[in-house]
Amino acid sequence: MAHPKRKTSKSRKNKRRTHIKLEGIELTECSNCGTMHRRHHACKDCGYYRGRQVLAVN
Repeated sequence: MAHPKRKTSKSRKNKRRTHIKLEGIELTECSNCGTMHRRHHACKDCGYYRGRQVLAVN
């Protein structure tokens, strides 16, 4: 197996990893109250998910 002769610099390593990054979160409009919430999560404002109430919101 080949072994590197020199240490890979931080800038060279980071140039190679430019496509590895966090994506923005996707938001969807709640079908019950109309506010924006994360996809595949219950709405924080009304507690509904896919037309059913799954959280008790005060």
